[in-house]
Amino acid sequence: MSVEGMREISIDPWDLRSPHRSIVAISPPDIACRRLANWGAIQADTVKVTRRRTFEYGFQARRHLLIAYERAERHEGETLIEGLPKSTLREFNSKLSFVPAGHRFCGWETPRVLTRVTYFYIDLQDRLFDPGTGINSPTISPRLFFFDQAIWDTALKLKAEVGNSDPSSRQYVEALSLVLVHELIRLERTRSAAARPLRGGLPARQQKRLAEFIEQHLAEDVSLATLAGLVDLSLYHFAHAFKQSFGVPPHRYHMGRRMDRARNLLRRSEISVTQIGNQIGFREASSFTRAYRKFAGVTPSEYRRHQED
Repeated sequence: MSVEGMREISIDPWDLRSPHRSIVAISPPDIACRRLANWGAIQADTVKVTRRRTFEYGFQARRHLLIAYERAERHEGETLIEGLPKSTLREFNSKLSFVPAGHRFCGWETPRVLTRVTYFYIDLQDRLFDPGTGINSPTISPRLFFFDQAIWDTALKLKAEVGNSDPSSRQYVEALSLVLVHELIRLERTRSAAARPLRGGLPARQQKRLAEFIEQHLAEDVSLATLAGLVDLSLYHFAHAFKQSFGVPPHRYHMGRRMDRARNLLRRSEISVTQIGNQIGFREASSFTRAYRKFAGVTPSEYRRHQED
């Protein structure tokens, strides 16, 4: 990529309610340091918030938006993607969001840490995505605060190319762009296939209620009876419906959410491994270590060292 393809940007404090804008608007604009790399089919917009003060953001355009939150924790705030419920999630380190073309994305927050996020603007009308690539303007659903390892890894590889003036960088970025879009399509197809056999599963409002309850009680041993009582089902019918809706039994879902929380906390070096285990409900460090190794394939300390390398 040439130096001309990248620039430091400063945006005007547009009215965040205006219908269309080409990049995510942030207000006040001087709260963030931004760098935009333009590769044609995809643009990368790296954002580093420089002060812990409340800010707003908004976006709506004729191209898709993929958001990679590397560091994101807030005291308060809310995020909305048109077509999905509003979220007030406080910690979303290492999370992704996807805003389909034409959908509105907006929110506000008071950051607890200095946010680091990269916005990827994807133009499927670009010549790079011609019919020969197997990408034919697919419908991709909105997603808020999710994680997919393949998409995450590809997004970070793209971000690493911002500022790369090597002549071969453009070809590498184009290859990564194709991979990224195929991974988004694969994720959508997996979601659709998983949804088809869910006859007899839980209604969306009950799924939301259960997910929120589990998030609020991650450090507790929540019984099956307690969860079943929230949706007024027998233990047998609840266990069956929960697995159909979430893809795993309740206890595995609960443990998976615990480990996701642990992974986010392990990135904060000021918190010891023992303290993290206590925060998510493990009274003994050895129990936490065994559970995390089973979940991630490495011990908590090994994962933390890897992040610091």
